[in-house]
Amino acid sequence: MTHDELKKTALLREDVKAEYEALAPEFELLRTLLKARQEAGLTQAQVAERMGTRASAVARLESALSNGKHSPSVATLRKYAHAVNRRLEIRLVA
Repeated sequence: MTHDELKKTALLREDVKAEYEALAPEFELLRTLLKARQEAGLTQAQVAERMGTRASAVARLESALSNGKHSPSVATLRKYAHAVNRRLEIRLVA
C-alpha cells in the first residue's frame, strides 16, 4: 500500500480525519518553513548556525511541526525567519 492509499483509507475514519484537520495549521507552517529554507538555498546546519543553535534543534523544530508534538515559540520562529532572510508575520483571521 502506498502512502497516498494509506492516507486516503485512514481519512475515511471520522476520528482520524478530525485529528488530521486539526493539524492543518502546523502542516502549513512546516511547508512554509521548508519552502523558505529551500528558496534561501540553506541546509538545516546553515540555518542553525545563523540562529545560534545546533542543526539537531532545527531538525527537531521542523519534525515537531509535522507530528504536532511541539509548538515552537514566537522567538524561535522569528529567529528561523531571520535565518532564511524572511520576516515573521502572525495574523488572526476570522
